[in-house]
Amino acid sequence: MSSSDIFIGETIGTAILILLGGGVCAAVTLKASKARNAGWLAITFGWGFAVLTAVYTSAPLSGAHLNPAVTLALAIKDKDFSDLPTYWGGQLLGAMIGAALVWITYYGQFHAHLTDNEIVGGPGAQATAAKAVEAQEKGAGPVLGVFSTGPEIRNVVQNLATEIIGTVVLVLAVLTQGLNGNGNGLGPLGALITSLVVVSIGLSLGGPTGYAINPARDLGPRIVHALLPLPNKGGSDWSYAWIPVVGPLIGGAIAAGLYNVAFA
Repeated sequence: MSSSDIFIGETIGTAILILLGGGVCAAVTLKASKARNAGWLAITFGWGFAVLTAVYTSAPLSGAHLNPAVTLALAIKDKDFSDLPTYWGGQLLGAMIGAALVWITYYGQFHAHLTDNEIVGGPGAQATAAKAVEAQEKGAGPVLGVFSTGPEIRNVVQNLATEIIGTVVLVLAVLTQGLNGNGNGLGPLGALITSLVVVSIGLSLGGPTGYAINPARDLGPRIVHALLPLPNKGGSDWSYAWIPVVGPLIGGAIAAGLYNVAFA
């Protein structure tokens, strides 16, 4: 496949991934959304179906990596890093486009949410306001969770380990069950398997950090959150931002090493 096919496929696929994955987070989080408070099950299955849709859409062009950790693992597995920048560039751009589309889709809901006294503080909302202040002190604005992940308990070692472990599970599943006949991306059955693995990771391992397990999925939308003209949006929590980038990359490298030792 050509470099242009890779870049276009990864951009389109990752944009769809973040549009649908970030979209379910917005649907569950924002006021005036019909799905508000639908809960963690909705989020985990929403992300799983987002992976499925994105992979089926982009696989013919790029092999549907959609995740820098997957791309890194395949590069280590095949000892070929020549396409790494093209994949990563498309993934990051696609993630940013997808996050911007979430904002457009939920524009009115974002405004209603971020101008509501119960969310940003006001009379009769002392408890909620105190929680918002605590979040602001940690650098995370009230809608950052629509765009990026964040820990429930801030512990660098635990948070990093959680992202590494979740990514190892994901990438091992891709390498052992999901690759197409050429071994350079996800095949049709692999797309289904991978989407179910993402649901499983979310249900079982997503509680501590929100399971980024994908550097582009977290970094691209976090950049968009920082740039968007959202009222009272608060911080983008850059002090935490390195963990959902570095953790999944380490996890992908570990998974590739395990694959080469145990399965290759």
